[in-house]
Amino acid sequence: MTADENIVVHLIDGTYELFRHFYGLRRVTGAEGADKPMGAVAGVLGTVVQMLEQGATHIGVATDHVIESFRNDLWPGYKTGDGIEPALWAQFHPLEEALAALGVATWAMVELEADDALASAARLAAQDERVGKVCIWTPDKDLAQCVVGTRVVQMDRRSGQIRDADGVRAKFGVSPEHIADYLAIVGDSADGYPGLKGWGPKTAARLIERYGRLEDFPAESLGENRELALLFKTLATLRTDAPLFSNVDEIRWRGPTPTFAAVAERLGDARLSARVVKLQNS
Repeated sequence: MTADENIVVHLIDGTYELFRHFYGLRRVTGAEGADKPMGAVAGVLGTVVQMLEQGATHIGVATDHVIESFRNDLWPGYKTGDGIEPALWAQFHPLEEALAALGVATWAMVELEADDALASAARLAAQDERVGKVCIWTPDKDLAQCVVGTRVVQMDRRSGQIRDADGVRAKFGVSPEHIADYLAIVGDSADGYPGLKGWGPKTAARLIERYGRLEDFPAESLGENRELALLFKTLATLRTDAPLFSNVDEIRWRGPTPTFAAVAERLGDARLSARVVKLQNS
């Protein structure tokens, strides 16, 4: 095996990480600390730099540039940017700019969502025979549909769990390929669709185990809910066709841009620049 084989690709949900650091700062320091301009951006960059320090070589970060997508046209209650605190919202685009300055592949999504970018990147990376593992860093339930055996796994930084296909089945009662069917039935409050009224996780898992895809359910099992369930499945199904890169080498970290030191200084964390310089010289 050569040095270029058995690559580990890390795909990060930048929007989730921004929320995590923003509210994490608030818990630790109170509103004043969390609302410090660019505090959450600095936190996300610190996490990415730490991954590089721990040996990560191939990293891509997906973000929601506008917090809306084609799904908002399909379901009026689908998530939007409404209600996001101004101090948090003000850090969305600076995060993308700071990641680009760090030299990390960054996908700012407009028509699609960050989750679609992660799903697309996972598919593209897994097509490369040199890739031994793809790690998707997000706890979002819908990304479980991208898990493949032990090669494409979901990393939950919050709980410390690594979820492979067996882990997905243990958590949801269905295989990764049926996560969209499962979410269509039980709903996903984070994305703003309710699922089918009166249908719980156990019922959903039992019916999926028996019939498979929603499209293959007997007509009487879903009844008048069939069209609604299929709509929710469309909302839950992640797109995997975003043309993010043509070769996994494109997401290999090769060092920061010349502007990174100035970016780190604006973020109020000059140590980031020193850590990145050390990485670059190692």
